[in-house]
Amino acid sequence: MLKKIYIGLLLIVFGGVVLHAPFSVGFSTLFPDYELLIKSWKEILLGVATLLLPILLTVHKRWNILKEPLFLCIAAFAALNIALIPLFFTGTEATLAGILINLRYLLFFVLVYVALVLYPQYTKLFIKVFIAGALVVLGFAVLQLTVLPNDFLKYLGYNQTTIMPFLTVDQNHDFIRINSTLRGPNPLGAYAMVVLVLLLAFWLKASRKITKREQIGVAILGVGGIVALWASYSRSAALGVVIAAGLVLLATVSKKISKTVWVVLAVVALAVGGSLVAFKDTAFVSNVILHEDPTEGNNVNSNDGHADSLIDGTKRVIEQPLGGGIGSTGSASLLTDSPLIIENQYLFIAHETGWLGLGLFVAISWLVLSKLWRGRNDWFVLGVFASGVGLALIGLIQPVWVDETVALVWWGLAAIALVRTRRSDILLVAHDNKK
Repeated sequence: MLKKIYIGLLLIVFGGVVLHAPFSVGFSTLFPDYELLIKSWKEILLGVATLLLPILLTVHKRWNILKEPLFLCIAAFAALNIALIPLFFTGTEATLAGILINLRYLLFFVLVYVALVLYPQYTKLFIKVFIAGALVVLGFAVLQLTVLPNDFLKYLGYNQTTIMPFLTVDQNHDFIRINSTLRGPNPLGAYAMVVLVLLLAFWLKASRKITKREQIGVAILGVGGIVALWASYSRSAALGVVIAAGLVLLATVSKKISKTVWVVLAVVALAVGGSLVAFKDTAFVSNVILHEDPTEGNNVNSNDGHADSLIDGTKRVIEQPLGGGIGSTGSASLLTDSPLIIENQYLFIAHETGWLGLGLFVAISWLVLSKLWRGRNDWFVLGVFASGVGLALIGLIQPVWVDETVALVWWGLAAIALVRTRRSDILLVAHDNKK
C-alpha cells in the first residue's frame, strides 16, 4: 500500500505539473481564501512522498542508494539553503517560497530515482505519463495558434495580477507569444525543446524498428513541438534546440556523414548567418531575432533588460560571497521590501546561496550530465542529456529551473534516465561475471 501511494504521488506531480498554471489560477480565482493551498498542491504531495521515503528505504534495506557523491552534493546544497536562513532572514513567506523554488526539483529527482531503483517496473509508466503531458501542452499550443482567441485564457482567470493570457515581443502586437498551459512563453519554448530533442534521439537511435503507431505519435508531437517553439518566440529555446539537436546528431550519425555533407552544412550555416545580417532591418529579423524595431522607435527592448540584469547580478555576486539570503531573488523576493529579478540561473543561485551554493549546484549539474553522457547508447538517456545541456545554456539567459513545470519534468526525466543507465551497468556486470 505504501509503495502504491508513493508511486501514485510522484505520478500525479509528474503528470499534473503541466496543468499547474491553469489549475492554480482557475481555482484560486474561484476560491481566493484557499489560494496558497491550491498553489502548493504539488509541494504538499512531494512532502508526503518525502515522509514515505525513509520508510521504504528501511523496509527494503536500501539506504546505500543515497550514498553516491551526487546525492551527497544534493544533501549538502539543501543543508546550505537551510543554514543560510537565520543568517540572512528575508521573511517567513519569502524564505519558504525561496526554499521551495531552490530545492523542489532536486527533491523530486531524488524521490523518482529511489522509486524506480526500488520498483523498476514503473519506469515505462512514468515515460507514458510524460508523453501524455506533452500531448496536452503541445496540443493546446496548436489550438492557441489556430482556433482559439489570443486572450482565451482570461476565461480561466488569467490577468495582470495572476498570469498574462499572452505576451508580445517587446510590446509589439504583431508578434503574439503564447503560453499553452505553462506560466509563460519562455518556459513553453524550453519545454518544447526537451520534447523535440527526445523525439530526435528516439528517431535516430531506437534499438528496434519504430512501429507505425509510434511514427504517428512522433509526427504529432513533433509538429506540436515545432508549433509551440515557434509561437513562443523564445530565442533561448531556439538556440537550445540547435545545440541539443547537434549533440544528438554528433552522438548518432556524425560518423556516417561524409566530408562533403559537412561542407554543405557549413555553407548553409554561413548562408543563414549572412541572411540574418542582410535582412536585419526586416520586421521578422529585427523584432523576433534581434528584438529591435528600427521603424517604430520602441523604447521597450528586452536585450537591454537582459544585459542590465546580467551586469547587476554579476556585481552583486562579487560583492556578496555568502549571497543575499534564501528568498532574496526572483518571485520569492516579491514578497519582501526589496524585490530583485536576476535573468540568469547561475547568478540566481549564487545570489541566494553564495559562492559555495553555486559551486555545489554546478557540481550537481555536472555529475548528472556526465552520468547521462556515459549512458548515451540508450536513446532516452541521450535525449535527456542533450536537452539538459540545452537547458543549461538557456540558464545563461533566464533562470530556467525557477519554472516548476520545466524543472520538475526535466529532473524527473533525468532520474528515469539515470535508473536506465544503472540497470544497464548492472546487466553488463552480471554478463561479465557469467562469462
